[in-house]
Amino acid sequence: MTHQTAMARETAEAPEAVARLIDREHGRIADLGRRIRELDPPVVATCARGSSDHAAGYLKYALELTTGVPVASIGPSVASVYGAPLRLTGGVLVTISQSGKSPDVVALQAAAKRSGALTVAFVNVEASPVGEAADVTIPLHAGPETSVAATKSFIASVAAAAALTAAITGDAALEAAVRRLPETLAGALKTDWSAADETFRTAGSLFVVGRGPGFPIAQETALKAKETAAIHAEAFSTAEVMHGPLRLVENRFPVLALAPDDRAAEANRDGIGRLIKAGGTVFTATAIDMPGTRLATMPTGHGLTDPISIALSVYRFMERVTRARGLDPDAPLNLAKVTETV
Repeated sequence: MTHQTAMARETAEAPEAVARLIDREHGRIADLGRRIRELDPPVVATCARGSSDHAAGYLKYALELTTGVPVASIGPSVASVYGAPLRLTGGVLVTISQSGKSPDVVALQAAAKRSGALTVAFVNVEASPVGEAADVTIPLHAGPETSVAATKSFIASVAAAAALTAAITGDAALEAAVRRLPETLAGALKTDWSAADETFRTAGSLFVVGRGPGFPIAQETALKAKETAAIHAEAFSTAEVMHGPLRLVENRFPVLALAPDDRAAEANRDGIGRLIKAGGTVFTATAIDMPGTRLATMPTGHGLTDPISIALSVYRFMERVTRARGLDPDAPLNLAKVTETV
């Protein structure tokens, strides 16, 4: 019997994790949405590191696209190292963390609270410094995560971000898509990306591109390629890749394009076409007609939740690629599960 890695096991647990989150935290998320809507903040700030920062990037796009409120990521070292005072009176700080105990993240949340911000924590370990100090804590209910590479906790984080966006905006279609996520994600675990196996097994470098809420998923994909499969991967907006990085796309340079079914679809189509014309070997993760070798994804019925489904397919694919490269995704060189920075 083939050994199942922790990364594979925890990736497969993501649909159940999201189901628990939706079932147990629906009321608290709805209340938080009403509170933020009534507060009408001039800005929302985010605090996170690593994969959690990519989840914060997803929240940025979700809120900016639906509410128009600017969302900015604040580097934790602003508080923990530089001790700079913040000016967030009337604003909101959303901290996203799996462990909830990295000293720099704790310091930034405390500084934001002192400045007058409403502090919100999306955290997997509720009994943690971040979870216990926030004004409102939304436990992710992902359960213990032992793999160094975050998977189910990331999926739960972006699902919570989508649920909060639906609660703030009252978007019934988005709320329905969020409620369907456990079923949709179960389907995402069955998608077949074997067409890209050999290219990624031998790749030394690659680009991952996406647009809008798909871009933070591209960043997360590039991180997983680096930390588990030891591939030098860079993430770019499908627009930004044209401003310089396109120079590297020649001689069958590998590119993974993430293309949700949203208003950026045509822009993505044009960008992917240019990458192919430049000489790239492009694999396109999408549920719609797009250029490149298609890697089928599970549609969610909403442009904001499609990237969540794509992310889960990415995790399953990257775990397989890592093993095909002769590496153990549970024991990446130089890395540990909890990284505490100041």
